[in-house]
Amino acid sequence: MATKTKQTARKSDDSIGFTSANYILFAIGIVVIVIGFISLRMGSITLAPILLVFGYCVVIPTAIMYRGKKEDSAGAAKSDAEA
Repeated sequence: MATKTKQTARKSDDSIGFTSANYILFAIGIVVIVIGFISLRMGSITLAPILLVFGYCVVIPTAIMYRGKKEDSAGAAKSDAEA
């Protein structure tokens, strides 16, 4: 039984756990990509590829990999002790 408890705890640590900041970045990426396709439809051969590459290669991967700053309880205790 103890083995199952350890496995359950490990699975919860491995989850991705997107926050609202991740979803906001995804939304920004989708908006940039849509604007890129609209400008491509209008005939832009300069702005459209820049927006599409930026959306697909920068914003979307950033939204996937972004992790907010975690408050470290040991670091917070140190700063409180120093003050």
